[in-house]
Amino acid sequence: MDLFTTSPKPPLAELIRPKTIDEVVGQRHLLGPGKPLRLAYEAGKLHSFILWGPPGVGKTTLGRLAASATNSNFIAVSAVLAGVKDIRQAIEDAQNSLDRDGKSTVLFVDEIHRFNKAQQDALLPHVESGLLTLVGGTTEHPGIEVNNALLSRAQVYTLTPFSSDELQQLHDRALPHLQGVTFSADALDLLKGFADGDGRRFLNLLEQVAAAAKGAGIAEADLEFTKNSTSPSLRRFDKGGDAHYELISALHKSVRGSNVDASLYWLARMLEGGADGRYLARRLVRMAIEDIGLADPRAMQVTLEAAQVYDRLGSPEGELALAEAAVYLCIAPKSNAVYNAWNAVQAFIKKDGSREVPVHLRNAPTKLMKQMGYGKAYRYAHDEPHAYAAGEDYLPEGMPAQQWYEPTDRGLEQKIAEKLAFLRQLDDEFKRGK
Repeated sequence: MDLFTTSPKPPLAELIRPKTIDEVVGQRHLLGPGKPLRLAYEAGKLHSFILWGPPGVGKTTLGRLAASATNSNFIAVSAVLAGVKDIRQAIEDAQNSLDRDGKSTVLFVDEIHRFNKAQQDALLPHVESGLLTLVGGTTEHPGIEVNNALLSRAQVYTLTPFSSDELQQLHDRALPHLQGVTFSADALDLLKGFADGDGRRFLNLLEQVAAAAKGAGIAEADLEFTKNSTSPSLRRFDKGGDAHYELISALHKSVRGSNVDASLYWLARMLEGGADGRYLARRLVRMAIEDIGLADPRAMQVTLEAAQVYDRLGSPEGELALAEAAVYLCIAPKSNAVYNAWNAVQAFIKKDGSREVPVHLRNAPTKLMKQMGYGKAYRYAHDEPHAYAAGEDYLPEGMPAQQWYEPTDRGLEQKIAEKLAFLRQLDDEFKRGK
């Protein structure tokens, strides 16, 4: 089909949309021989399911094929635009189809995570009764964004981005529609990189460059022409969505695991994808506190200074400061001792009663308070040997001794552990001398 005539034509992605399950590229873990969706499609008896994956990996296509596999009526709605009224209309159409033609209905809800609880609940009785076979598409984690009642009635299938080989298959299928324009191998590699696993984006890029080449009278789009005809697309990154939290999790775990190269990779991925550098700076400070702590107190200083540099210079100049901070955190000695101690203290306080402050630790700013003995037995640490009041009790009366903070033997905490051991020795000697 000629894409370049003046008459309106559907986009390339629509032109080559698979008509059968065998034409689908990718998702072999679901559509290969003996795999769950292939078995269901071939049996012609589908259950409701939710397709979770990034944009451009075939969610709508699989929804359409679900209808054709079962000879069902197909209704598609977008959760971005649809309301309860649209759901009611879809239910009415499904009932009419059943009454008129005896056909069941596959309802495809794109971006189903954008439906609120009331909209999702409106589908439940009709999915339960079998009037509708629900196929939902979502880019967000269904366990978070889809309510439990709907999840209990639908299987969740995870879709994966297209690999380089799978994008090549899309190119080969699209080639007859590009009116004689071909691509050099390095030009195709460039477009695959720009597509970042998104099949729809890849086909749109092919169509865009082919149209430019046709207009310029060029039979083969080489690397230079393809560069000039396109611009790099942002990597997959959904600010506030799953991709955001998955990437920051990967960065944090790489820093904690002391892997410099992986940390730089995930940091660069987020920055290239449009993440706010100030957010990343805050997270680096958090890593310094949580995973390094007192094993190297300089880590907090380094990350705070990196945050200040980024705040002053912005992107891209300030990004190098974030990279330096990430590398420093990787090579610093690791300790979560203070993090664990703080969590333990908070947990203890939540379940414990509000204990009184011991009398000897209270201030006595008034005469009455002094008469009541406030602060009377307090020992001033600076007047004691080693500036330490050995044997003194600072916890509430009747509360057992605690040891929430247990320093590691790494970095500065090794010295801290030695100091704490020395102070406990002084306590023991004081108690024995009483």
